[in-house]
Amino acid sequence: MMQAKEYLCDVLIVGSGAAGLSLALQLAEQAQVIVLSKGPLREGSTLYAQGGIAAVFDENDSIASHVDDTLIAGAGLCDSTAVQYTAGHAKAAMEWLIAQGVPFDQYRDEDGSLKYHLTREGGHSHRRILHAADATGQAVQITLVAQVKAHPNIRLLENYNAIDLINGRKIGRDPKQCYGAYVWNKSAAKVELVRSRFTALATGGASKVYLYTSNPDVASGDGIAMAWRAGCRVANMEFNQFHPTSLYHPDAPNFLITEAMRGEGAYLKRPDGSRFMPDFDERAELAPRDIVARAIDYEMKRLGANCVYLDISHQPKDFIIEHFPTIYAKCLSVGIDITRQPIPVVPAAHYTCGGVMTNLNGQTDISNLYAVGEVAYTGLHGANRMASNSLLECVVFARAAAQRILSQLDSNSELPALPVWDDSRVSDSDEEVVITHNWHELRLFMWDYVGIVRTNKRLERALHRVELLKREIHDYYSHFRISHNLLELRNLVQVAELIIRCAMQRKESRGLHYNLDYPALLPDSGPSVLQPPQ
Repeated sequence: MMQAKEYLCDVLIVGSGAAGLSLALQLAEQAQVIVLSKGPLREGSTLYAQGGIAAVFDENDSIASHVDDTLIAGAGLCDSTAVQYTAGHAKAAMEWLIAQGVPFDQYRDEDGSLKYHLTREGGHSHRRILHAADATGQAVQITLVAQVKAHPNIRLLENYNAIDLINGRKIGRDPKQCYGAYVWNKSAAKVELVRSRFTALATGGASKVYLYTSNPDVASGDGIAMAWRAGCRVANMEFNQFHPTSLYHPDAPNFLITEAMRGEGAYLKRPDGSRFMPDFDERAELAPRDIVARAIDYEMKRLGANCVYLDISHQPKDFIIEHFPTIYAKCLSVGIDITRQPIPVVPAAHYTCGGVMTNLNGQTDISNLYAVGEVAYTGLHGANRMASNSLLECVVFARAAAQRILSQLDSNSELPALPVWDDSRVSDSDEEVVITHNWHELRLFMWDYVGIVRTNKRLERALHRVELLKREIHDYYSHFRISHNLLELRNLVQVAELIIRCAMQRKESRGLHYNLDYPALLPDSGPSVLQPPQ
């Protein structure tokens, strides 16, 4: 059997969004770093983030106010220490991004001085959102990609899937120690090995487990599933944020309409043109996302409507085009002029608030394994993520993880030999249709049974189906050679089970988790923690 290709590095980073690239850049002056990108380096959820990043830059704002707003949006389930840490380090994190060259929008004050333009989004009591028009994530991603490509200590492996983490169990050592990962080179269709002193998961969330999502195709929960299989705890997987406003049009699937549009005065309307958010919450269109998404879901079901409408056409045309050029151009390309017409919108799975449990340094339950960004559960988001805290979390915790890893670099030098991948007893599949069928079945029943509104019966049905699928996929994985779709399906079915089991643990409705059988809040509630099998 031909010897598999092997890489050595100080730090392996799985994922190439804001979290992964920020971490790489802050390690690379002192460490040899490999960044694994599942697709092209630019592709990922960061690229599509529109709204912005929350940080206190206004003298009338305060860190305490940012903390309070986050705690309120999190519906009583945030870890207050994590919230305080994130808000307290937000400005420094943004100043680091600015130093990298991210072009946040600015304007000249009355005295002629340049200031950052700050917008306001749902849940925020002040204007504190730094943004680059309505394509902030794209600006961040392009800037960071340029920086990592130019750094001599960062090696980029594009179009690589991580398969599994390698812990001590593989070599007769401590199973709570990580030594790297097996990776799938999609271009060569081969499994390769990365040995690393430290490994960091920055793989994003798992919204692809749902039929309708605002996320790109790469968001298949890979890091969460790999960490779970390696022995890490996960928490709060029942809290899936459904963004209230995704464009409803067959020629533009997965296109998000930023919350900043509502922050700048857009109204949500029924098909007859009447507003409905004031009937649900005194904050109307600026209520937190869970409230807005449920209100839209309720109105669509009550009216039998395919969508509702987001209308900003009452604002001046120049104002709309200046603030939302990406959305204006996209909608115009499918025949909708947002300066004159309302935008048809539906909710879509958008953000995974739970994930791999970490501390404030990004450390998981396994030595030398870190998780940063949407893949992680830090306690910041609680039962609902407040707008524009997501990219913030990526950068704040990347900086924290980098500092921790660098402090341990000199004391962690051993890289033991690891077994190569053995595929000598499997064959090529002649039944790829099995993957396609299971893929659609999984995403459909997750949407129907574990969506915006849940019941005990729906969750029981979902668990029964996911257990059947899991056995079938495991059998398929055991007998056939790896493919990209098989790896994603294996991870998605695992993440689906974690979401369902967390949802069944929670005997209340809170934040993003709404169960008709448990409509009330419990007086004493904590995170839903799942212990991995031993």
